[in-house]
Amino acid sequence: MTDQAPVEFWEQRYAGSPRVWSGRVNGTLAAVTDALAPGRAMDLGCGEGGDVLWLAARGWHATGVDLSPTAVQRARTAADARGLSDRTRFIAADLSSYTDGDEYDLVTASFLQSPVELPRELILRTATGFVSPGGSILVVGHAAAPPWAPTDHVHDMVFPTPEGDLAALQLDDARWRTLVVEVRERTATSPDGAHTVLHDSVVLAQRVD
Repeated sequence: MTDQAPVEFWEQRYAGSPRVWSGRVNGTLAAVTDALAPGRAMDLGCGEGGDVLWLAARGWHATGVDLSPTAVQRARTAADARGLSDRTRFIAADLSSYTDGDEYDLVTASFLQSPVELPRELILRTATGFVSPGGSILVVGHAAAPPWAPTDHVHDMVFPTPEGDLAALQLDDARWRTLVVEVRERTATSPDGAHTVLHDSVVLAQRVD
């Protein structure tokens, strides 16, 4: 892990590549949220907007926030191309200090894992304050390295557990109902085209006050 600031690292990561992600929705997010009634959603660490666009296409008014201005601009361009600009909003901001006066029916934070130090637990705790009464927060993390990850790289990685992420949220039991705390499998395609299984840490909680 380097001393480079997260905003600088991730802007260089996106600006240095024509595309970083596939543009498709995170499969775990899709599976967990597919049955939820559309409302207002926020995705923290939205990258190039794949999850936000998927939500918007299903009737949500969705906001995406990311560290990288380049990623945010790509997300806006993709929203324009798919006719979803009226249902989406993208903001470039430092996730560790971002505030929002609105409340959302769904707040998601997927794969907030970084090669440079990122205050992940602080970001997750702050995210609970964006959830409206009756709304939900979904946290998805890589629970293990993909099979194709270099062995020396894996040794330096720390993977969240569902129990650890639930504890990081610091939810008040009188105000929140925990719905899902589990490691979930999903299928994926490796860089060489092989089908494989990945493991995600999943926490879903609903604000009940």
